[in-house]
Amino acid sequence: MNEEYKNKVNKKYEKNLQKGERFWPDSIYKDLLISFAIFILLIGLASFVGVHPEPKVDPTDATYVPRPEWYFLFLFEFLKYFPGELEWVGATVIPGILVAALLLLPFYDKNPYRFYTKRTFALGLMSFIVGGMVTLTIKAATVITGPMALALFALVWGTLFFALHKRPEQKTATRKSLLWLATIGIFAIIGTAYVQTAALAGDEEEAVVANTIAEKMALGQDLYSLQCVECHGADGEGGTITVTAADGTEELLPVKAINTKDEMYTRNDETLYNIIAYGQPSLGMTPFGGAYGGELSTSEIEYIVTYLRYTWDDRAEVPADAVSSSIPALAEGEVPSYEVHISAVTKRYCVSCHREGKENNNYIMDNYEDLLNGGDNAPNIVAGDMNSILLQVIQGNEVNGQTGLIHVMPPSGKPLKDEYIDMFIRWVEAGMPNTAADAAALSTAAPAE
Repeated sequence: MNEEYKNKVNKKYEKNLQKGERFWPDSIYKDLLISFAIFILLIGLASFVGVHPEPKVDPTDATYVPRPEWYFLFLFEFLKYFPGELEWVGATVIPGILVAALLLLPFYDKNPYRFYTKRTFALGLMSFIVGGMVTLTIKAATVITGPMALALFALVWGTLFFALHKRPEQKTATRKSLLWLATIGIFAIIGTAYVQTAALAGDEEEAVVANTIAEKMALGQDLYSLQCVECHGADGEGGTITVTAADGTEELLPVKAINTKDEMYTRNDETLYNIIAYGQPSLGMTPFGGAYGGELSTSEIEYIVTYLRYTWDDRAEVPADAVSSSIPALAEGEVPSYEVHISAVTKRYCVSCHREGKENNNYIMDNYEDLLNGGDNAPNIVAGDMNSILLQVIQGNEVNGQTGLIHVMPPSGKPLKDEYIDMFIRWVEAGMPNTAADAAALSTAAPAE
């Protein structure tokens, strides 16, 4: 720094010092006063407004993406460029280097000028870091491609640097035109990214399976059949369940009917939802909600609640397009098929127990081959054989199998309806056709009236 410039700076400093204020106590007093006011404001907000808590974490919700607050989105996006074993580099090393570069700037940038337009290196470094943070934040909040991100970064960094770094020889009109063009380019890229994001969000909304009561009832019925029939019965009639105590002893507990007015009239949808999600451990009902260790998502529990409400609450007006039963009725002379009829019966009455993870002698009933020849007591059904194991147990007869005595099915609650038993018998008599086409080839035309 030459002596002439140094003397000029000192004179300017002395002049400003005369009309200024003392650091102590004047500036400190003002800082403390404002800090205390902000502290009181934060205490008030925390006490009277608070933060609305999000729902309890649901590990079954695959649509939920944990995201930080907006001021950390740039770091959240930055970590995507580092694989798992190098995540620490993107989370600590590189941000730490950039922060250190800014903190140590006065030590390695010894430019004597204090006016910002003459601090090219400092402005360039700061514009680079701020431009990167802005670009990464926008990229995290929107759907933006790689080329768009590079263009946005170049425009943001260039605009920041160009706006702050002004030289006397630059013409004002040209400078303003360039700044306007850059600003328009930035907003054009951001607008395009948000439009793409909104379009994708619209596609996701269109992909939602259940939008109407009828659709929710259909999905709820399938879920009820899979998750609830084992204890509550296919028609909500209840039954008995075996509960193992902590000492290893087993106890039979009654399960009351849930298809009654006593249940439906005295429980609103929120109560039903909470019972399914949290369970009733003292009554032998484990949690089904993903937030409590179960396997059902929030939407799935809502579907079950909708099914319960519109099926067993006679106050609820069932939509005209709702399917009252998932099991198609047999027409005159029609041969049942596994694809259309038998699979619907097993899904409704059997799969709740006869699926993976249940004690069922390895007998899984969710597909055609396993229904016939799966499990430890196979074959379970033989074409034309009225003494087949499955036919006998659903008609109320106990059978000796390879693993011992096979009890009546369903094991608790009321037996299958006569029409469904007849459907099984006719299916076995016809040779157990798999597909609807196979059954149609065997069906006889209905007699003319």
